[in-house]
Amino acid sequence: AEDVDVANRKKGLHREAREKAGRARMSRQDKRTLYVGGLAEDVDVATLRAAFIPFGELVDANIPLDNKEGTHRGFGFVEYESPEDASEAIYNMNNGELNGRVLSVNIAKPMTVSERSQKAIWHAEADSFFEKAGWTEEDAVQDDGVQDEGMQPTVA
Repeated sequence: AEDVDVANRKKGLHREAREKAGRARMSRQDKRTLYVGGLAEDVDVATLRAAFIPFGELVDANIPLDNKEGTHRGFGFVEYESPEDASEAIYNMNNGELNGRVLSVNIAKPMTVSERSQKAIWHAEADSFFEKAGWTEEDAVQDDGVQDEGMQPTVA
């Protein structure tokens, strides 16, 4: 029983060391990825990359698109090879100007789980789909609150 206890303690120590190394790696990575806010509509990935390349070797640059509109939402991300380069970019570009807009440049924060991120992509369009088909919420639920399997569009 004593050998099992020693083995379990060693496993716990190894796990703690792996977790600590993982946190340190994540911390290093976080300090290399920058959030760039305030982008003008005409800024694309090539422009973003060109604006930030003078401060060091870029690993990646991207500008997330709004799925519904097909345009970007006014922010992007750049990732540097080293945290020092990222720090230099923050120092030089935060409150700087790009295409007539003042930029906000900070270390990117990890994405948090929000209600929006938990919804399926089609969820936002579901209501308008059912409205176009003529379905109402009453058609979907019977008086007892049970889903109606034979849901049919209402005739207007």
